[in-house]
Amino acid sequence: METLVRLAEGLGRFSSRFVPSAFAIAVLLTLLTMALALGWVGASPPVVLDAWGGGFWELLTFSMQMALVMFTGYLLALTAPVKALLEKVASLPRSPRGATALMAAVSMALAYFNWGLSLVASAMLVRFIARRRPDVDYRLLVACAYFGLGATWHAGLSASAPLLVATPGHFLEKQLGIIPIDRTLFSPFNVGLTLCAVALLTALAWALHPSPERTVRVEPAVLEKLGDFTPPPKPSGKLSPAEWLDHAWLLNVIFGVLGLAWFARHLWLNGGWRALNLNVVNFTFLVLAVLLHGTPARLLKASEEAASVLHGIVLQFPLYAGIYGIFKATGLTDRIGELFVSLSTRETFPAIVYLYSGVVNYFVPSGGSKWAIEAPYLLEAAGRLGVAPEKVVLAYAWGDMATDLIQPFWALPLLAVARLEFKDILGFLLVAFLVYLPLVTLGFFLFG
Repeated sequence: METLVRLAEGLGRFSSRFVPSAFAIAVLLTLLTMALALGWVGASPPVVLDAWGGGFWELLTFSMQMALVMFTGYLLALTAPVKALLEKVASLPRSPRGATALMAAVSMALAYFNWGLSLVASAMLVRFIARRRPDVDYRLLVACAYFGLGATWHAGLSASAPLLVATPGHFLEKQLGIIPIDRTLFSPFNVGLTLCAVALLTALAWALHPSPERTVRVEPAVLEKLGDFTPPPKPSGKLSPAEWLDHAWLLNVIFGVLGLAWFARHLWLNGGWRALNLNVVNFTFLVLAVLLHGTPARLLKASEEAASVLHGIVLQFPLYAGIYGIFKATGLTDRIGELFVSLSTRETFPAIVYLYSGVVNYFVPSGGSKWAIEAPYLLEAAGRLGVAPEKVVLAYAWGDMATDLIQPFWALPLLAVARLEFKDILGFLLVAFLVYLPLVTLGFFLFG
């Protein structure tokens, strides 16, 4: 255990000195992608430049969907029932190791249901645990709060690729048909691998905690800034009609009941849980947030706080969309894909797709839009090799989230709430990645 701790601390010291901000990483990845397109693919500089600039705005719909996942998850995390549950959970650990293990398990469980909820609720749980257990290593605690993005989200109910291929009218429906989630997300392989990953990373979180003399505790000033959400007070005296509506539960309940009725009807008419897709998940979380906040005034105040953590998506997603544009327009994705596919057999293809998807995800952390580019040639190769399409979907999904552990983009909201830089937690995340990667790779070799 001490060896793992020293490795994590060494990697952390390296990252604190040499790893820049998430924005700087996005710019450096842009330059690297341009270099690959110019030197490997042979694209001309004007083509690469046009692809980069033109790609900036190609992911606006997906950007809004991802912003809504973050926004609705945050809204739900700020509701009184969720806060009460998190405070109860925070009271459970009896040691610093128990606190980090619990943080990891909760993060992965929440990410299985909604990755946005996991990021925000985990960040709130960090606050509660740090207050109750000031002896916990704060860097490791925050790193464990990010485990769900690398281990369970794309295997769960907000998974981009499995939900997209389960949505009628998706772009590959003529070639692929509809693949219901009982063949992907609810398959025995996916459920079993998810449970194994959760068990492994929970145990690792327990083992990684440093000894007391090496523990880095949260600064009191930082802890003070981790304030709780304060609902707006109800005006005193006689309320005007407008004030009464803003502070009454009536409109929220009506909206919530209508939304839940639509959700139930949608499932009833479209095959139950098999009908889930990205838009349905976002709609449901929004409805639950409206219902649980109780009044319009409280909901609007929570919305202001939820919007404050979207700056990373708004600022950096266009940069990653520009990288996406280079991959799409220059043939760089095809070149990389052909390289991996040429190394595959029927038995090894799922594992190769898993590793390939992880590599590309580090450059373009966009599970849904990247699937649109990679899916046609991956599925065609799978057909030639005799590999079932659902295996490709799952291999892509697991690879897509694997490198999220060491990619700063989706950690931005969590880090904004926790008041840390990505380099502060990267050492622990690299250890988690190096332990987790062989397990899942082996799983997909056996799956093949």
